[in-house]
Amino acid sequence: MNVPYLLFEKAKRQFLDYKPSADIFGPSSEIFVGKYGYPNIAAGPLVGLNPTGASVSPKELFGKDYAEILAQQASFVRGNKNFEIKSRMRRDMEEVALSEKAIDVEMQLTKVPYFNLETDAINKPMGASAPIKKFMQAENPKIPGKVDSIVNEDITATLAISELMDHGFDNYYITNIFSVGTLGMEKNKRLVPTRWSITAVDDIIAKQKMEQIRDYPEIKEVTVYSSSFLDNHFHILLIPGKWEFENFESWPENGMWAGTTEEYEGYYGRTKYADKQVGGYYASRFSVVDYLDSIRKQAKAVVFREIGEWYIAPVGVWQVRENVRNAFENIDGKFASVKDAMAYLERKLNVKMKKYLSMSRILSQRRLTEF
Repeated sequence: MNVPYLLFEKAKRQFLDYKPSADIFGPSSEIFVGKYGYPNIAAGPLVGLNPTGASVSPKELFGKDYAEILAQQASFVRGNKNFEIKSRMRRDMEEVALSEKAIDVEMQLTKVPYFNLETDAINKPMGASAPIKKFMQAENPKIPGKVDSIVNEDITATLAISELMDHGFDNYYITNIFSVGTLGMEKNKRLVPTRWSITAVDDIIAKQKMEQIRDYPEIKEVTVYSSSFLDNHFHILLIPGKWEFENFESWPENGMWAGTTEEYEGYYGRTKYADKQVGGYYASRFSVVDYLDSIRKQAKAVVFREIGEWYIAPVGVWQVRENVRNAFENIDGKFASVKDAMAYLERKLNVKMKKYLSMSRILSQRRLTEF
């Protein structure tokens, strides 16, 4: 979806204020891998034009308004170059991703980058880009010893991700290094488009934690949590019981994807891709699982995501992940029964509860007469 004109122009002015050229020096901590032309895909670093603006972590974008988010992303230029899918990126680009802190780099482009702000349902907004002519590090990367050890082990990507999580590395860092092809068995290492990597890492980590969650005791009380950001409103209902997960997405009639969808998985998880909600489902489930693992409990979880008309351009599934994460910091209340919790939610939700009940596989059909 196109960015509204005024926001686009404001971000463009921010970009032009940096006086971009074909020779760029600045901080970089992230490599973006495209998906077009697969398996011959373009990849390259995001380099900051603002020397003080190295951080692009979604955790730091959460809570900002559209203008701030787009301006932040407009301060980065994406270099790109085509690589064979099984080719290893130049070591200096890999090390940019592996570094735990942004490092200064020099990037020479074939032309002055042209500003074109792209938004996407999975990825963060992307600003200007141009083909890379030359790229090199201007300082040594700071690669944690454990990471260096894991990427040089001939182990599966799933096991490598598990070890990284156990040592405190977050999913954003892991996604970045997974995308550049540094994880996995040597014969299988390859570039992974960033949008695929985001969902894959969310899925892998959640499945690993779900194995633990199934052994935890059940929560004792019906509980509701809420969070809102960029006109995305989340209400999370946790119910005592064995692990189940259900995610609703409701878009306004004039929204990007009008209507309400439901995706579900039972105690043993799912094998079919959540194609009705794609990355949003996996980002939502990730944060629910992360929370339950942190409190060492299991539950039936129902997430209601209602998107308002002011969600005017997608900014990526990171806002889903962080919105749900934030919800668990904002408990609405504990309830004596599911019926009481649904009565409370009926006053909060824009879509009628009966609509959700008619679609739900956790809130069973018999509750239509109870409610």
